[in-house]
Amino acid sequence: MRLLLAYQAPYDWSAMLGFLSARAVAGMETVAGGVYSRSIGLSGNHGTFSILPVAGDALEVTLDFPDPAAVPQIVARLRRMFDLDADLPALHQQLTGDPLMQRLIAAHPGLRVPGAWDGLELAMRAVLGQQITVGAAIKLAGKLVSRYGPPLTSCLPGVTHGFPEAAVLAQADLATLGMPRSRGRTLSGVAQALLDDPCLFEPGREGAVARLLALHGIGDWTAQYIALRQLRDMDAFPGSDVGLIKALAALEGEPVTARALLARADAWRPCRGYAAQLLWTSLSRAD
Repeated sequence: MRLLLAYQAPYDWSAMLGFLSARAVAGMETVAGGVYSRSIGLSGNHGTFSILPVAGDALEVTLDFPDPAAVPQIVARLRRMFDLDADLPALHQQLTGDPLMQRLIAAHPGLRVPGAWDGLELAMRAVLGQQITVGAAIKLAGKLVSRYGPPLTSCLPGVTHGFPEAAVLAQADLATLGMPRSRGRTLSGVAQALLDDPCLFEPGREGAVARLLALHGIGDWTAQYIALRQLRDMDAFPGSDVGLIKALAALEGEPVTARALLARADAWRPCRGYAAQLLWTSLSRAD
């Protein structure tokens, strides 16, 4: 079926697509001709969707999913994933007191914060990305999907697998994919934590970051990244992120420490997550 998801303009689809393209996992996601496609799983069922912008301030979704009753839940997830309900005027008003943010917003007035389809998947990506490059993390994620993800019959070229289930990852020896054994234990531990607490990654849940920090191998950067992209806490801020430090240093024209970045970010509350996305985008476009 085809669905139209409306939004309040402007919408920077180019930035959203660039973010997703740089992190597309082979076998699960593709980006081609301005269209993002991927596999999805929900309540034991699997399917796919493709999405692209169309006239009339909307994104058009082509959905292939076996359970029509799941469509409202799928739509809700897609609206969160693509940040379609963002109140950009209010966010901009909060941030433009800082001349730097004012300049970045003027350059990218329709920028949104990319979300995630699934909490477990986002958490796995975040852990895989600890202390390695985005490219290296995506390669590991591709191995994870190929080895443990359910095979799909899909009409979308390149979309061959779904993301692995928590029960599978909790029991797997993930270090065999080519990562430190401690990181493999963290991945399996996160999957087990979701089995123990099915609401672990539910947006808006009070105390969610503290629960994440209590898990083995989850530090502040990982917890804040998950909070921003999955829990949709728009004040979440991974202040030790190398990309954020590098972006601010490039914009300010002088070296910046993680402590200085966090101090500067106080002025961006309660929208530090959007400020982070503006900084990341400025860095990617400068490169």
